[in-house]
Amino acid sequence: MKFLRLIASCDTRTGGPIAGLLRSSKALAAMGHETHIATLDDPSTDWVKRSEFKTIALGPSQPIYGYNPRLTDWVVSNACNYDVAIIHCIWNYISLGSWKGLRKTGLPYFVFLHGSLDPWHREFYPIKHLFKQAFWLGVEGKVLRDAQKVLFTSEEERRLAKNAFWGYQNYSCEVVAYGASNPSGDPTAQIASFRNFCELTRDEPYLLFLSRIHPKKGIDSLISAFAKHAPAAMQLVIAGPDQVGLQHELMRQAADLGISNRIKWPGMLEGDLKWGAFRGAQAFVLPSHGENFGIVLAEAMACSTPVLTTQKVNIWREIEASGGGIVVAQASDFDDALQAFFQRSPGQIDEMRRQARRCFLDKFEIGQSASDLLRLAAEAVQ
Repeated sequence: MKFLRLIASCDTRTGGPIAGLLRSSKALAAMGHETHIATLDDPSTDWVKRSEFKTIALGPSQPIYGYNPRLTDWVVSNACNYDVAIIHCIWNYISLGSWKGLRKTGLPYFVFLHGSLDPWHREFYPIKHLFKQAFWLGVEGKVLRDAQKVLFTSEEERRLAKNAFWGYQNYSCEVVAYGASNPSGDPTAQIASFRNFCELTRDEPYLLFLSRIHPKKGIDSLISAFAKHAPAAMQLVIAGPDQVGLQHELMRQAADLGISNRIKWPGMLEGDLKWGAFRGAQAFVLPSHGENFGIVLAEAMACSTPVLTTQKVNIWREIEASGGGIVVAQASDFDDALQAFFQRSPGQIDEMRRQARRCFLDKFEIGQSASDLLRLAAEAVQ
């Protein structure tokens, strides 16, 4: 079967959707199925050139919304080469432009929301939500209405998305598996490489945050909790791209709390450095205010690393039930998460590591995601 995946950008710095797309595409390839990616990227970008899948970069596109007049015509001309299409995310021209082309061709398509209807946005950006309501009625609601299925990655995401906007609530939806790949490589070498990169000694313990540096992630609450409860020898690694210029403010917060010398800011980590960071951490911390899935949590658990997070992450129920993590209600409660973790004995933490790995294998291994997409695609083309 041949899949067309439509996404605004294949730059992995943009967050989870492209990472999930690449992981499931690799799993589909291992099952004998082909994936092409169409994006609004400029073809001259490094991430397009490095893409391991055939990538059709239709940019350059308009900044912010990504308007690109070439997208619809390309979809119309090339839809006949594919069995099914998947649009990844809304609120960007990739959904409108793709829909305009797909509805002319009859190619069955799905919409993978990746948290696009998360109520966090309505709570924190109420004015922007009003504009989105208008856009929902004019565009995005129709994109979902005409899809074979609208795909969610957890029951929690589907529940929270219900009635996110007025109108167009009769779309067909389904929860599909989502997750991370089993990490590969030499764990010892990966850990050593990461520690050297971050200038950590061989035995220096650390907590790891690895995600976008963004207000949604609750990093300010993490720094405050770390200053209060972390043992003096413990370091904190805050890794990820600073997309909105927040890092400087967080560094000032750390300085005010007297812990600047205990925080590392290595930027975005990929490949062996990323896996080494996960494998060597005492725990992975994500005090997010809202998270569709939290793929980094699955990656941490794949490395047998306990996770500390909030009920604002849509897979929190699975994490809490597994015993492989500690979950608190919200970011402002992260003091409780760190306090509870540091009160655990070494034996209890070892058991958390075993349960984290077991939870990954049972719930979040990427092979099931590929199987779900393949099943839905086969049903659509019957």
